[in-house]
Amino acid sequence: MLVLGFESSCDETGVALYDTHQGLLAHALHSQVTMHAEFGGVVPELASRDHIQRALPLTEAVLKQAKKTLSEIDGIAYTQGPGLAGALLVGTSIAQSLAFALNVPSVGVHHLEGHLLAPLLEENPPQFPFVALLVSGGHSQLMRVDGIGLYQLLGDTLDDAAGEAFDKTAKLLGLGYPGGPALAKLASKGSAQFTLPRPMLTSRDLNFSFSGLKTAVLNLTNNNQPLTDATKADIAWEFQEAVTEILMEKSMAALRETGLDNLVVSGGVGANSRLRERLNAATKRRLCTVSYPRLEFCTDNGAMIAFAGAMRLSAMRLNADQLESNGEQQDYSVSVKPRWDLAELQAP
Repeated sequence: MLVLGFESSCDETGVALYDTHQGLLAHALHSQVTMHAEFGGVVPELASRDHIQRALPLTEAVLKQAKKTLSEIDGIAYTQGPGLAGALLVGTSIAQSLAFALNVPSVGVHHLEGHLLAPLLEENPPQFPFVALLVSGGHSQLMRVDGIGLYQLLGDTLDDAAGEAFDKTAKLLGLGYPGGPALAKLASKGSAQFTLPRPMLTSRDLNFSFSGLKTAVLNLTNNNQPLTDATKADIAWEFQEAVTEILMEKSMAALRETGLDNLVVSGGVGANSRLRERLNAATKRRLCTVSYPRLEFCTDNGAMIAFAGAMRLSAMRLNADQLESNGEQQDYSVSVKPRWDLAELQAP
């Protein structure tokens, strides 16, 4: 089954082709980082307009790269939520219009499900069940994953997500947007000169909280004015140590509580080299395995949406006869879910 996938939940336009027999055939991505950097963050209206300009040229590029035509597509997947409403509407409208014109089935994909399943795109994918650490700009969650659509929330952030804390701390240090990669780069030049708190590290649950850590950084910067480059690097180093220690310890606790020995890490913060270093060492000590998507699939991308959609569309195809006997037809209406709880998903 050949599936065309669209991702447009925020500030990246992603398009990909996934074949259930041959794997990922092609993918293309356009990032709006340069455009939004001028404003210090994502401007929703600008994001939506840029998706409109990029989606179809990227689709043409992906088809050309894979040497496929629209007539060969068997199904279309698109990010239905969560995300920016206007940005989601662009991808959803294009996907549903194409599906209707081609008379092929379509499926709305949960953005976080795409991230959760992204490591399955790798050559040696993790096997179900596993614990997933999902860490991005808007989410810091630990999930038990028993299969497609079989997700149990183990722990969530009570305030800021890890990615938000990275971006806000980077802003305090004058690093601009996006802050995560810039802060990690600066941290590599720092050393252990300061001490920051590790919120909820010993809370006896699997939840996270990073807003207090951000406040502690604010106090630290205010107490060390004027900030030299060396001081900024040392603050960045300690901040990164605090966040990665919390994420590592909570992940190990999740493995202990579930009795599982497979950990999957996904989302933009999952690309952080220090986090990977600590998780690799911790899982090795526990004789567990840890899996990551390749770096280009840690951030938002069309490949993860095409893959997740292909898994669901394949199951839908198996149930096609039953659906037809019940008189059910494909719904090509355009609707998005800017807020969508992952726990609402069901197995296909």
